[in-house]
This record gives sequence, C-alpha cells and structure tokens, in this order.
Amino acid sequence: MPTRTQNPVANGVDIEAVLHRAAEYLPPDRIAFLREAYDYAAECHEGQTRRTGDPYISHPLAVTYEVTRLELDANAVAAALLHDVQEDCGIPNEEIAKRFGADVARLVDGLTKLEKLPMKFAATDQFARDSVQAQNLRKMFLAMAEDIRVVLIKLCDRLHNMQTLWAFNPEKQQRIALETQEIFAPLANRLGVWQIKWELEDLAFRYLEPEKYRQIAELLASKRESREKYIHEAADVLRAQLAEAGIRAEVTGRAKHIYSIYQKMNRYSSQEKSFDQIYDLLAVRVFVDTVAECYHALGVVHALWRPIPGQFDDYIGNPKDSMYQSLHTTVVVGGRPLEIQIRTHEMHRVAEYGVAAHWRYKEGGKQQGKDEERIAWLRQLLDWQRDLAGAEDFVESVKTDVFHDQVFVYTPKGAVLDMPAGATPLDFAYRIHTDLGHQTVGAKVNGRMVSLNSHLKNGDVVEIIRSRASKGPSRDWLNGNLGYVRTTHSKEKIRQWFRRQERAENIDRGRELIEKEMRRLGLDLSERQDQILGLFAYANWEDFLAALGYGGVSTNSIARKVGALIQEEEAAAEPPPVLPTKQAPAALGGPGMRVTGVGNLLTTIARCCHPVPGDQIVGYVTRARGVTIHRADCHNVLNEGERERLVEVEWGTVAKLYPVSVRIEAWDRVGLLRDVTTVVTEDKVNMVGVRTVENGDGSVSILATLETTGIEQLSRLLSRIEIIRGVRTVERNMDRKRGTKLNEPLPIPLPRRAAR
Repeated sequence: MPTRTQNPVANGVDIEAVLHRAAEYLPPDRIAFLREAYDYAAECHEGQTRRTGDPYISHPLAVTYEVTRLELDANAVAAALLHDVQEDCGIPNEEIAKRFGADVARLVDGLTKLEKLPMKFAATDQFARDSVQAQNLRKMFLAMAEDIRVVLIKLCDRLHNMQTLWAFNPEKQQRIALETQEIFAPLANRLGVWQIKWELEDLAFRYLEPEKYRQIAELLASKRESREKYIHEAADVLRAQLAEAGIRAEVTGRAKHIYSIYQKMNRYSSQEKSFDQIYDLLAVRVFVDTVAECYHALGVVHALWRPIPGQFDDYIGNPKDSMYQSLHTTVVVGGRPLEIQIRTHEMHRVAEYGVAAHWRYKEGGKQQGKDEERIAWLRQLLDWQRDLAGAEDFVESVKTDVFHDQVFVYTPKGAVLDMPAGATPLDFAYRIHTDLGHQTVGAKVNGRMVSLNSHLKNGDVVEIIRSRASKGPSRDWLNGNLGYVRTTHSKEKIRQWFRRQERAENIDRGRELIEKEMRRLGLDLSERQDQILGLFAYANWEDFLAALGYGGVSTNSIARKVGALIQEEEAAAEPPPVLPTKQAPAALGGPGMRVTGVGNLLTTIARCCHPVPGDQIVGYVTRARGVTIHRADCHNVLNEGERERLVEVEWGTVAKLYPVSVRIEAWDRVGLLRDVTTVVTEDKVNMVGVRTVENGDGSVSILATLETTGIEQLSRLLSRIEIIRGVRTVERNMDRKRGTKLNEPLPIPLPRRAAR
C-alpha cells in the first residue's frame, strides 16, 4: 500500500490536493472519511498500472478531483475514489457497504454496472454492434435517472479517459471519441455541466478531426495578441462605465473553445466568411450581485455601444432546460461585433456546474422539490423507456428529444411546453395527449393555419384542430422524408396505433409500401428480398412486411441500408466504374484537393489540360487566383521557367454524383415545374436536364435528370416530390430492355430546354 509520502500524482493532482479542494465545502469529519476511502482504494489497486504506465490509483484520483470541482457530497467523492475496486480488484459490494456505508456501495455498484457494459463488438456484424451499443446506452440512461450522482461521476471518469486517450490504438481512439461526441458531451450540456462539456467536445474533436483541430489551434495562437488587446480595451471601458453607474461588477474576457469555433466556422462558410471575419471568438462576461443589477448593467451596455438588432437573448426570464441563466447581447465596439454576457455570480456557478450546483445531496442541505423539478426531463426517461419497444428507439429518443436544442411554445391557455428544435405541430399534439395526436387534422400557429410538418419556433402559440371522426394517424406521418413528426415519442405513439391494427392489414400495407419504393427507385424486389430481410434481421418476410406496415421499419431506412449495401458491392467490383460518375467540383479550402502542407487555399482547375481525379497533378501558384491545378505532363508545366512556383498537390476525398432520370406524372397547372425545382433545390440536388410532355388529357409528364449522391438521397427526394399538389406518381425512369444497376445513370442526360 502506498504511504502518504509515496503519493501518486494524476495530472498534477495528488490526494492532498483532492482533500484540500473537498475541505472548501465539506465539514472536517468528512475529510477523514475521504482519506480512509483513498487509503483503501490505494491498497486495493497496489501493483496495478494503467496503459499510460501510471499507477492505477492515479485514475481514481483524477476522477475524484473533478468530482470535488462539482462539489458533490462526501459519499459521491468516496465513490469516485472507490469506483474501480469492485470491477478491477474483485472487492464485493458488501465489503464496501460494511466499510463506507450503503449509499457509497450503491453508487460504486451503479458505476461498476456501467463499466461492465461490453464496448467491444464484432467488426463483421454492424447490426449486432449497433444493437448492443444501444442496449448499453439505455442502461446508462436508466441508471442516471435513478441517481444523478452516478452519471456525474461517470462524466468525470470519461473526461480523464479522454485526457489519456493517446495511449490507445487509433481505432479505439476513434470509437471512444465518437461516443463521447454523440453521447457524453451532449449529456454534460443537458445537465448544464459546462466545464466538462467543453473539455469533452474539444478532446473528441482532437481525435476525430486532428488536422482541423490543429489548424484552428494555430490560427487562434497567431491572432491571440490582437484579440486580447481588443477585449482588454473594451472591458476597461465597460468596467469604468458600470462603476460610474454605481454597479459593483466583475468584467472578464472569455475565449470560445476550439470545437465551438469549428462549428461557427462551418456556419460562416455558407456566407463565404473567412476565419479573420469571425469576430465573436471572444465574449465579455459581466458578473453582478442581483438580478436587478443584470438589467441595469444591460442598460449601461446599450447606452455605451450600439446593439445589433435580433442579437439579444434573455435567458434570465426564460432559462434553458439546463438551468442556464444569463443576458446575451451583441454590440458594435470599434466597428466590430462583440458578444456580452451578463449574469449574477450564482447564475455563473450554475452555468459552470449545472445540475450539480443545486443537487439535493449537498452536505447539510435539505431536499428541495425544486431540485427534482430541474431534472424532470430525466425522470421522464423512465416513462419513455416503457413505451419504446427497442433500445435503438430509446437511444434515438434521447438524442432527438433530450439532447437537441429546445424551443419553448405555448398552448392557447398560456401553458409553456419545451420541444426539441425542429418539432412540428404534430409533435406538440402528441406531447399534450396521445389521443389528441391521433385525432389531429390541422393546426394553427399564432392564429394562422400551417401545415402539420412546419417547424415550431420560440414563442409560437399552437392550437391543434382535431376531429372526433378521425380514423387515426396517417401512415405518411411516419415517413421521415416528409418531416411530419420529429420526436421519437410521437413516432412510437403512431407505431403503437398501427401495431394494434390487424396483422393481415399491416402485411398488405407493408407489401404495398415496399413494392412502391422499389418500383420508383428502379430496383427489382425479387432480387433483393433476401438481402433486405437480412439487413433488418426479421425471422421471415411476413414479419418484416408487418413491421413495415405499422411503421416499425421506414421506407427511407430501407433506401439507406440497401443503398449502402449496393455501394459496397460496386466498390468491391473490378474494375471500378469510371464513366457513370461525375466528380463534384472542389470547394474553397474543401476536400476536392489539397496543397501539401497548406490549408485554406483557393484551388482552380487549369483550362489547358483539364485534370480529373486519378491524373498525376501539380500546383502552380498564381499571383491573384490561388493555386491552379495542372496535369503533371501539361506542356505549360513542363515549359515553366519559374520552377519555384510549382507546388505538390494531391487529390482529396471527392464526392461522386450520379445522373439519374426521373419521370413525374402530374396534372398540369401554373407553377408545377417551379414547385418541383424548389423541392430539388432545397435538397441541394442539381437538375442538369428537364423536359415536359403534354399528354392531351390535362396531365403532363416531366422528365428530369438529377445528380444525386445515391439511393438514399433519391428516395428522400422522390418522397418530397410526390406530395407536391397535382403530382400523381414519381419514379425513376428505367430503360426496361437494357436494365440498370443501383447508382448507374441513364444512358444520356435529357437535353436542357426551357420549361413551358
């Protein structure tokens, strides 16, 4: 057993640092209790080492220090010290309960069960792998709903594992980083634990996108001095103005973390803005003592600098679900936008530590009903998991209904409901009551009739129009391409309704759906039936059709899985097809090509030699147009006198686009072609040819050639075109004599011709 003079250190933290941090908020007698827990953990882990080469006890120490930063109670801190002794040292839970109490033992047992979830899957079975992972995550969320401390300790555990992820092989790094990005970071965000949330996001981003992470870090370093000077000057001016107004305030600058900047750069790329044009990489924070002073300080800010319209958010009057409260405003300082956040010191504490800042397990605290209300959404998980048939549905529900950004909408009587961003009036109806959802025939938002697949926004007042004579929900509501419902809760209620219908009816409906989907995509169902059955792991074809009939399987999931399967088949074929595809053009700083050692350069294809992917290429640095890409044997390159202007370049990942001919049969009307092209454009699909043919009976045939990425996108597009007013049928235009393969274009694109 290590003595106290042989004190292991984790990330610069030893047991004395942990106890010192705990002593800031725990009574002295509990510190002795924690030292006893450490001594026992050190004895149990003696001789064990981590993959990093450090003594194993360094891991519980690092986790425990993060737990003390959240100021959890002594039992949770002790459980963090002991969280691996049951699994890694074989210590029975009864022994932990005898030494440290039943509460500590229960926490350790909960953490051990989470640790024991098998995270290694057979690489050959994607379906089984996803299924097991979903079951694991379901167990984790349910354990979290039983005792929030379990997941808070788990988040601290994941943080230290991410900090030492360098010790694992690249494949495991990618898997753990992806799981962290999709599950643990959003979970920390939903619980409001900002400190852990941003560290997890940055660490995951570092392993998932190492090149982009490095580029942003270098850009930040190169511009740090000028940004810090700008913020320092603005903070000094604001500090003086607040003091003059009699407001005692602390004013500081805050740098956005790297993953947040990456997301912002992606949003700004659509506006063709460069990194240098992103000014809100830093924010000024103002901390005051009272809520009244928050609004007073806001008035001072707006009197000092001009606010930007539409850039004010009052999260004090309308707190986020994570309990976050603050005033956000963006003003123009020195001709540049600057974000300013105003909050009380207590609000800042909640912003950093989230649910942990209020949790009822604090030492000496009393249970507050308010604290239970703060995580009512977490308790709701227990109710949802009883309704959802599969673990995959449950995890998808958590991702879409819990982790997604929220909007706040009102009932006609003024009650407030929080819904996931992108939720529809139908989701609203099912949140109110299942029967209301089933009987919905229309909706009004802010007094105006809207479509049932429109997206709700903050502050909307939603009124549902119902019909007692309704025969139940429409099967179209389950078509993800049409966007009628977003939340998994709504989808499951609709599936349950159809599941209760007669099996024979569901089978007939399922057969109709699969035949229609395959026909319009130009696929032969008889050739693919066994493959489809295997992809969805149903015992027989009738069970699959029944599931498709009641909505347990969606047509877009069929298109996605079949498309992926056949793309694998085509990739394995020799030789790989060349002519049927068209290369998407390279974007500025995008993946089309890469200048060796340099990023974010404008690249253009040389007109003299027209290189295509697969050619040996070289770059020529121009004086005003970035780097021009030539074939290596281009006569201009071979005869170039200034050889120092030639640079190495290589092809990056290039997207494939497949020209597909589509036939639309519709009743002719004014604006029909406009509506079709609008739907195509919204899905970012290029229409390279179109022709209309009058049929003489008031109907028209539209023949269009669309460049799609594959079957999944084509299926989504055809579903959306099909619901356009007047459209009767839409399907892939097949050459029946010749036959076609998935992702194989029709022989010749239709000629461009002005529409009637």
